[in-house]
Formats: sequence, C-alpha cells, structure tokens
Amino acid sequence: MRAYPRPLARLMEELEKMPGVGPKSAQRLALYLLRASPEDGKALADAILEVKQTIHPCSICFNLTDDDLCPICADPQRDGSVICVVSEARDLLAMERAGGFRGRYHVLQGLLSPMDGVGPESLRLRELLERVRGEINEVILATNPTVEGDATAVYLAGLLKPLGIKVTRIALGLPVGGDLDYADDVTIARAMAGRTEL
Repeated sequence: MRAYPRPLARLMEELEKMPGVGPKSAQRLALYLLRASPEDGKALADAILEVKQTIHPCSICFNLTDDDLCPICADPQRDGSVICVVSEARDLLAMERAGGFRGRYHVLQGLLSPMDGVGPESLRLRELLERVRGEINEVILATNPTVEGDATAVYLAGLLKPLGIKVTRIALGLPVGGDLDYADDVTIARAMAGRTEL
C-alpha cells in the first residue's frame, strides 16, 4: 500500500480489519469512498459514529438495541414461556428472518472455547439462569453445529435440566434443496438422528 497516500492507505488498513474484507476488497471500498461525494462520506461516518454511541445490549436478552429493551423483549405478544438461546445477535436475526418462532431469546455473546480463553464466566449464563427461574417451560438451544456450539449446548443442558426445565436443541441436518451426494457424513448422520415422523 506504499503506492497510496498515507490517509488512503490508512483507510484501506482499517477496512481490511472488517470480517470478510481482504486487501483487494479494502482497496475497492476505499477507492469507492474516495470517489463518493463529501455528503455520502460524511453520512457513512455519521452512521458509524451513531452506531458506536447508541447501540448496546438489551437489558433482558442481550440482543442489540438503541433502547433499554429490544423490540422482541418489548413485544407483549411474544411467548414468554419459551426462550431460544443463541450465541450472537446475528443468530437471533437469522432466526427472526426464518420466521415461525414467537418466543423470546437469550444472546450468550459468544460460545465456550477454552482454547481461546472463553469460559462460562465470559458468557451471559448467570443472566440466563436468573431468567429461567420464572415461568419458563422450555429452553431451545440454537447454537451452531460446531465443536464450540455443541460444547456450549451440552454445558447449558447440564445447567438447565436439574432445574426441571424442558431443554431442546434445534434440528440439524440437510438443507432444503440439498443433495445427499454432496453432504458430509456428520450432516447425514445428524439428519438421520433428528428425523421426524410424517
């Protein structure tokens, strides 16, 4: 990036820190922003500052919000007896986009990963345990099917089951429109284990 003036090179370096943005994408974005109008550049900078200054975790579920409660926790039409546990706010958004779930959520803000120094004390587990002492009938564990996601789900089930709460895990398996020939062995095995009666 030595061929670029220092401010432009700095912008590229900052953009490259974003997930999924490599050197080429950072270069394209920086050059696009350079060509954009000053008003567009200021609007982007203002939007970034506003997000940094106003967005914070919901005081109940730890979803992202600009208010005390996120829209889901503030909605009286949601079923308060069922909590779906997700690792990050983006997972909550994916669940909402899919539709069909009308309960409430709890965002752990991470997954157990001892290799990365993330233990139970790093997650929002204490807050989850406080929430389920109310009138909760079921906790759905919707963590990703990774080593960390599975370990977190098993750990949570061990904490919740002794409290007499029904603990379920989202079904894992083949995607709609998927082809068995391209699926890996673990996915096929999980799809078989999670089969339902027609």
